[in-house]
Amino acid sequence: MAEAADIQGMKHSPARRWLGRSAAVAAGVPLLAGLLGGLAAPQASAAGSTASPLSTATTGAATGSPASAAAEPSGPKTVSVALDTLAPSAPTKGDTLTISGTVTNKSKKPVTDAQVDLRVGPQLTGRTAIDDAVERSNDTTYDPLPVGGKYKVEFGKLASGISYDFALSVPVSKLGLGADGVYQLGVTLTGRTAAEPYDHTLGVRRTFLPWQPDSVDKKTRFTYLWPLISTSHVSAETGSDDQQTPVFENDDLAQELAPGGRLEQLVSLGSQLPVTWVVDPDLLATVEAMTDPYRVRDGKSTVAGKNQLVARSWLNALEKAVQDNGNIVALPFGDPDLASLAHGGENVSGTLGHLQSSSEVAGKTVETILHVPPATDFAWPAEGAVDPSIVDVATSAGADKVISRSDSIQDNLPYTASAARPIGGGTTAVVSDTRLSKAFEGDVTKAGSSTLAVQKFLAQSLAVNLQDPSKQRDIVVAPQRTPSASQAQSMARALQGLDGQRWTQPSDLVAAAAAKPDTNANTKVPGPSRYPDKLRAQELPTSAFEDLKGMGERLGKFKAILTLPDRVATPFANAVNRAVSTSWRGNAKGAEQYRGSVNRYLTSLASEVQLIQKSELTLSGRSATIPVTVQNQLLQGVDNLVLRLQSTNATRLKLDDGSAVAEQPIKIDGGHTQVVKFTGAANANGPVELTAQLYTTDNRPYGSPMTFQVRVSELTPTVMLVIAGGVLMLVLAGVKMYSQRKRAVAAKAAEDKAAADAGAEAGGDAGGDGADDGDSPGGGPGSGTDGGESPAPDPAGTAPSADPAVPSTEPSAKPSAAPENRGDLDGAGPGQPSDPAQDTRPESGDPSGKGEKVDR
Repeated sequence: MAEAADIQGMKHSPARRWLGRSAAVAAGVPLLAGLLGGLAAPQASAAGSTASPLSTATTGAATGSPASAAAEPSGPKTVSVALDTLAPSAPTKGDTLTISGTVTNKSKKPVTDAQVDLRVGPQLTGRTAIDDAVERSNDTTYDPLPVGGKYKVEFGKLASGISYDFALSVPVSKLGLGADGVYQLGVTLTGRTAAEPYDHTLGVRRTFLPWQPDSVDKKTRFTYLWPLISTSHVSAETGSDDQQTPVFENDDLAQELAPGGRLEQLVSLGSQLPVTWVVDPDLLATVEAMTDPYRVRDGKSTVAGKNQLVARSWLNALEKAVQDNGNIVALPFGDPDLASLAHGGENVSGTLGHLQSSSEVAGKTVETILHVPPATDFAWPAEGAVDPSIVDVATSAGADKVISRSDSIQDNLPYTASAARPIGGGTTAVVSDTRLSKAFEGDVTKAGSSTLAVQKFLAQSLAVNLQDPSKQRDIVVAPQRTPSASQAQSMARALQGLDGQRWTQPSDLVAAAAAKPDTNANTKVPGPSRYPDKLRAQELPTSAFEDLKGMGERLGKFKAILTLPDRVATPFANAVNRAVSTSWRGNAKGAEQYRGSVNRYLTSLASEVQLIQKSELTLSGRSATIPVTVQNQLLQGVDNLVLRLQSTNATRLKLDDGSAVAEQPIKIDGGHTQVVKFTGAANANGPVELTAQLYTTDNRPYGSPMTFQVRVSELTPTVMLVIAGGVLMLVLAGVKMYSQRKRAVAAKAAEDKAAADAGAEAGGDAGGDGADDGDSPGGGPGSGTDGGESPAPDPAGTAPSADPAVPSTEPSAKPSAAPENRGDLDGAGPGQPSDPAQDTRPESGDPSGKGEKVDR
């Protein structure tokens, strides 16, 4: 059945017009009742009976009721009705429909004679009729009759502000369902209030009941995307160990992975459903990093992460789920925002290079961790909104399939066309259905809101099939990127409602993209003016990409000097990909802070290789050595650097080969410093400013320059002659003093000799009488003389010892009369006091000490 009302610009469907007429007729009933009540009022008053509710209300208004009375809930808003469960959500013949929920009196007065009834409305024709019914959810002017009988719940009284539970069980055969289709199902509460003491509807809640008891021949092939995407949690910083322990910005991801968390629910529920997993490889890499030791930033320091077991459990569960259901699509690493790249980064060179690299590592990351090869040729712009520039960016990274949405690529057809659309250049747009994709957005934490969302989803899916039962189509559902736990649970309940496969059959994204396209479907990509302003306002600004460009240039210079560049290349490349993630939409401040942290860390690393500041130097002489110290505080070596020193005044001070600039290559191990020496040649006195700067081998400056001053103090030839003359005078004075002293010593020695000769002659005359005693110095044993000859003079000036075995060191009696010459006795003759003393001690016969060298 064609749905003419779904075409843009067409009038409402016949069903909608019928409902409108019914509403108009029903709206006249209260007016007629009011007229009759007004006519009967005087008679009732005359009879002394109580005035009717309508006349009482009128009277109260005329006499001036309090302002608060106008705010009092009335009519169908008096009582709130919530539907917590509706099972089965898509019944078949023979089933019993069970509905449970609560009713709450929102007024300040009690409700009496309250009763809950079930009402089945007319069949809704087309998807637009379902949308219209949602808009009139509180309208009671066309309520059908209740099922009646025993299928109701009665309350004696509903107190103000109190909630009451109810449950209804009705055989499907009692609902009066006719042909296959979508029926509106209403739960109403009727009762009386003090202001309106007659039975009327005080609360209503409507939902939808899809009725397709038998399977159809042409089932809709149904593809549901199941996204595993999160925000960025890992920084660019890593540990200094061999494993490069990652540093997390926070440990919030553990809450999503823990039992009951968002990601845990997605894996647990998705493992039981026929879905296509859409995975951000960054999430898998992050969780895998958590399975090993990791660090979490805590202020200016880091602490050890403690959620390894949670990460391992989640990753194991996901691996088992995708192996059982191998339909998995890998987005580019970090889930980059394609629209931001196209609109904000198109004029910033190098921007698309990040997207290319993120696409290249996506497949390897997923297959390495989950051991399942994913499809990597899909791109998914935010909310499926596309324009030509977004498509160009997506395809530039290797994707030839773009997941769009039907509110972006719109059709002008009376039915929902298949998802695949060839849009030119070998690219296929996979257009997801907007109504089904947005079915679970918003708050579905309450059971009532979740039940309504599930029933609406099932109704829309059946309405798609009923549009043209003879034509089989492929429908794709692309829900919100990061569904909450409650949204995931509602999505799972909806897919479980399709388990009977009476009008749908499960498919996957790859098959939907490869299906034969509908020739009547729109294949034109909307222009830039059609891109939603709301989405454009959430994009990253151009300044963000300029920041990333500058960061990339600094990273390139830094890697060029490292001996192990891969240790920084991979962490920073991943960080740049995370900086352009779609997850930053709506969080501009968080995106800016993340970029800032990555930039600061890169700057701190690069500054670990630096020049040590020098104080002022003073050079004396024509040439001198100028040392410059280069420090490497990194844990790896640096190479491919050149240190260049430049003199600002080459006339006064030249370097090395006589020029104003000199340079030397630099290569330093991690944690070391290197002193580089340059030769300076001075031509004139005075200060000279020198500038030292590190350069990469491609002549790009590295780090900040270091400037210091050298003060030249040159020694001229005249000064050198004066100094030489002074030294010569000192030497001549020393020689003269030495000669004078030597002559004095020689004269004294001559006098001493003459005195000794005179004494010896006198002694010879006196010793003749005692020659026989044997005490003569010349005749005793060992005297060194033969036959009374006089001994020769001792050249050393020493007398013989009393012990003939030990040479005597005592001075002889002859020179003892001149104590001022004792210093001369320490040498072999006349000499300087600094001359070494003669060693006259005997060698020791004791053994040498331990470790002592013994000369033989």
